[in-house]
Amino acid sequence: MNTRKFCAASLLLPLLCLAGSAAAVEGGAPITPFGVTDFGAGIMPPPSDVAAVGVRSTFYHASQLRDNSGNRSPVTTDLDVNSVGVAIIKMTRHEFLGAQYGYAAVLPLLDMKLGLGVPTPAGRLDLAGSKTALGDVSLVPVILQWAGAGWFQYAALQVQAPTGSYDKNRLANPGNHHWTWSPTYAFTRIGSSGFEVSSTIQVNFNTRNHATGYRSGAEWQHEFALGQHVGAYTAGLGGYHYRQLSDDDATGLANGNRARVTALGPALNFFDPRSGLPNVWIHAYKEFGARNRSQGTQLALRAAWVF
Repeated sequence: MNTRKFCAASLLLPLLCLAGSAAAVEGGAPITPFGVTDFGAGIMPPPSDVAAVGVRSTFYHASQLRDNSGNRSPVTTDLDVNSVGVAIIKMTRHEFLGAQYGYAAVLPLLDMKLGLGVPTPAGRLDLAGSKTALGDVSLVPVILQWAGAGWFQYAALQVQAPTGSYDKNRLANPGNHHWTWSPTYAFTRIGSSGFEVSSTIQVNFNTRNHATGYRSGAEWQHEFALGQHVGAYTAGLGGYHYRQLSDDDATGLANGNRARVTALGPALNFFDPRSGLPNVWIHAYKEFGARNRSQGTQLALRAAWVF
């Protein structure tokens, strides 16, 4: 399984792949996206003179919102978020704490469309917004990769900078207008039978949005995949679990607006270094158990090249 070291050129590919209405964290969306990793989550590219490049495209659709109790909200929604992002990951030959050192950067482009129907005493109020623009850039100044026989893991620090398009009066915003610091740990275990267990755990610590005075609570993001290697393919089940760990902080909040959601679905990976083709991942997830956010479906396709 040593050839698996070539995968994951886009495993730190933070794209905004979920969004919602004004609930949970500010704007109703997770600050950094999830549903990013599945198979090979703990594997970084090998050291090379030229950086590895990854591209990821995500399509998310939701037609319902869930309230603080997990019930369907009377506010109707029609949400689409399509995104494409480019990740550049450079693993060096330098070692620290017995690990290979590397760094990365990610630039996403988002196409967002959001329609809301809000019930009022005077009738339904229809709101709509759309925006296609660059999202917040993510910098990963530290990646530490440990690898052994069938066992891969890394620790990283991701910093999301408020560089994306943002307007506090706009319904759909590709940018968040605040900083986010995200320590991350990921691992991949591939047994002698070819059975794989992969997982990524990330915690987001958000600063205050000074345009609105809103500070979103800390977030827990846990992604996972279980699958069997058969030749150049790995097939199985993937998903994620997201939960807010602390309350939002803003004037006039009735409660902490803590959000949660879980997703499951099929996942597939193709990797054959002899073919000259890129490493490719695809998964389709359906969300359930949402609170204080949208609940929908996600389709993601990733490809990675190591030069």
